[in-house]
Amino acid sequence: MKELLRAAFTQFEKNKIPLVDAEILLAHLLGVSRKEIHSQGLEIDDTQLEKITNEYNDLISQRLLGRPVQYITGSAPFRYLDLEVGEGVLIPRPETEVLVDRAIGFLTSANDKDLNKSVVDLGAGSGAISIAIASEATLKNLKVSVVAVEKSEKAAEWLNKNIAKYDLPIRVVIEDVQTALPGVKADLVVANPPYIPNDEPLPNEVENFEPELALRGGKVDGMQVPKIFIEAAARLLKPDGIFIIEHHEKQAELIKQVLNQDFKLPQTHADLTGRDRFTSARRR
Repeated sequence: MKELLRAAFTQFEKNKIPLVDAEILLAHLLGVSRKEIHSQGLEIDDTQLEKITNEYNDLISQRLLGRPVQYITGSAPFRYLDLEVGEGVLIPRPETEVLVDRAIGFLTSANDKDLNKSVVDLGAGSGAISIAIASEATLKNLKVSVVAVEKSEKAAEWLNKNIAKYDLPIRVVIEDVQTALPGVKADLVVANPPYIPNDEPLPNEVENFEPELALRGGKVDGMQVPKIFIEAAARLLKPDGIFIIEHHEKQAELIKQVLNQDFKLPQTHADLTGRDRFTSARRR
């Protein structure tokens, strides 16, 4: 195993790929944890070793071509979850976990927290936000009903898989946020819309593999799609309802300007690296 890893490390280092990816791929192939691949007790006979070597080299080749490690393994961690992902759905990022913290914080601190709260996740993708909120609210004995809105049918396949995996009563609506849920009024709306400006360079593994529909927010400032999501949130929220949106670090002031029309008390929140990546506000 050590020889396999050393060879992979050399190739990944040369191509500026995180070395941890080599461990993740080998652990995935062997069906063990990353820690266990370094264990002295891991014994593999010569026949198995040849098969594993061939399969591992194939995974390494895929990674060297830029395919994200999460697509290769078919899974991505998010908070306490292990989500199924693949081509057609955005890979959940650790930064987005902050949005869930804010959402759970609102649900926990509400004066009427004993009453059922309705939550809408716009552009739900893999279901990372919806599932995290639903599962963690349940652990805290909070009553919530969650609706996940996603217009991409490919992404919705992964969304439904993950909801089924965690056996949660999340309602899925496959529709554009502009028209979804007519007449519905929610207590909390969360959104991680496409917000990256169309001409902003992205790493090859993102640009070439992840869905552009879930990444690009429009020309120049990338605000075209976020504005649509903000309009949808304004339509869906009850008076005094909370909206939390993820955005580009350069969009914080632009987001506030758009929110001012229908929302009050906008607050910008930093991500795990101190960048202004989230904004919350109350519906007027």
